[in-house]
Amino acid sequence: MALRLAEAKARAVALRSPDALVIGSDQVASCEGALLDKPGTHENAVRQLTAMSGKTASFDTAVVVMDSRSGKQGARVVSCRVTFRSLSPGQIEAYLRREQPYDCAGSAKAEGLGIALIARIETDDPTSLIGLPLIALTELLAEAGCSVLG
Repeated sequence: MALRLAEAKARAVALRSPDALVIGSDQVASCEGALLDKPGTHENAVRQLTAMSGKTASFDTAVVVMDSRSGKQGARVVSCRVTFRSLSPGQIEAYLRREQPYDCAGSAKAEGLGIALIARIETDDPTSLIGLPLIALTELLAEAGCSVLG
């Protein structure tokens, strides 16, 4: 699903940018088989974090680099397993009041205070958890002939 969404984003931009390398990315999160969308509201975020408390969730992030001239593309999906600490209702409320991560899949904004919710992260690309796997992106750009280091 993450790959399909990332490709659709890249394709939409490529249609408007006929001479560009286009990057598309998307993330899908799940815990115990249930998809974790962006919560949108405080109540949904409380439900998500309560459900993930003490459990491990998967965050799969896809990145696509598309050459709008040739139509060629490269893609990667980077998986990240995140084990959450056991969280009290008070800890969840304090986090949500301070961070307000209502636009983040799973309500866990790891680049901010959300890191305090996490006991363990397992991944080959730690930047994938924040929504753009930079190690994979660097590889894809190089494959497209665009070296980040020149």
